[in-house]
Amino acid sequence: MALIVQKYGGTSVGSPERIAAVADRVIRWRQKGNDVVVVVSAMSGETNKLVALINAVNPTGSEREKDAILATGEQVTIGLLALALEKKGQPARSYTGGQVRILTDDAHTKARIMDIDGSPIRKDLSEGKVVVVAGFQGVTADGSITTLGRGGSDTTGVALAVALKADECQIYTDVDGVYTTDPRIEPKAKHIPVLSLEEMLEMASQGSKVLQIRSVEFAYKYDMPIRVLSSFDENDEGKSTLVTREDEVMEEVSVRGIAFNRDEAQLTVKGVPDRPGVAYQILGPISEANIEVDMIVQNVGVGGAGGTTDFTFTVHKNDYTKATQILARTCEALGATGWEGDENIAKVAIVGAGMRSHAGVASKMFKVLADEGINIHMISTSEIKVAVVIDEKYLELAVRVLHKAFGLSA
Repeated sequence: MALIVQKYGGTSVGSPERIAAVADRVIRWRQKGNDVVVVVSAMSGETNKLVALINAVNPTGSEREKDAILATGEQVTIGLLALALEKKGQPARSYTGGQVRILTDDAHTKARIMDIDGSPIRKDLSEGKVVVVAGFQGVTADGSITTLGRGGSDTTGVALAVALKADECQIYTDVDGVYTTDPRIEPKAKHIPVLSLEEMLEMASQGSKVLQIRSVEFAYKYDMPIRVLSSFDENDEGKSTLVTREDEVMEEVSVRGIAFNRDEAQLTVKGVPDRPGVAYQILGPISEANIEVDMIVQNVGVGGAGGTTDFTFTVHKNDYTKATQILARTCEALGATGWEGDENIAKVAIVGAGMRSHAGVASKMFKVLADEGINIHMISTSEIKVAVVIDEKYLELAVRVLHKAFGLSA
């Protein structure tokens, strides 16, 4: 008997009819002899409604109280799915994140999972029940409700699979797997049947929306296979993508896919004194404000020892205003000449484990973009990734020409 953890997103449970369809699928997996734990998101659109209510009452209020509100969406879904399973003759029990004791830190609205108590779930499974758990949420040591950030239900699903030592974590969504890029931008994008965890981690970090990055980090750290499937495949006979260990991925093409992100903003601190510790003085306050920094570039100092330099980094657009307020204070304390920001940028990345053994991939990428007159603002690389920041207006063109240049439509 296998233990399967399944996660269903908001569109998958967006109506009573969709919830009934999820119940049917869960029962089919039970009838195959599997134990099943189900993690669900709030019904489609519910979290946005809760955010709107918060903004109407007090948008700058306590993050703790916001989490208490935001976590209610999933609580509705777990109850409805448990009732749907009971109606079809399948015993079920629902749990909030606090009831399962998904222990998190106290970084409200962006909490990180510290520990999970799987014993209540194991007891229910041994009694033949399907366990339904609220995604996106947890609880601090003092009992305060926390949420894990947008897409946090993926993280809940993978973390539960790891804690329970499941055989596989299945992520059901509105797409049937991972593609070489977003088919809405490049209609010739191809489905990828098997992808390495490392490649998926890079694609998620560079903007691919199929899986939330923290869920892939969990899977990568603990070697948990993830399968991405469509919840609209009524007979479970369609395509899927298995994200697994690299040694199980046979084909080693130089570039596996193209990821992109429109949700970043660029900030530059100008005329920074070129001395040790300046990077920390700039980014330390940013980090303390719980703002994540992505790409960083520090220019070569001008004027020799004691001269100045420019320091550029990117943050999520949602954090842009807060970051600029911090920079205004930091610049004055540093004696920098000023700062400037740009919200009209985008990040494009090529990803592939085969890049380790294929020379010239980065230079080919740069030439393809140059031939289209697309200027590169920043560059970031790893063994299996090359990412660039460009003007947002060129994003779709960049994705299409790179997709063609690296033969991903073949």
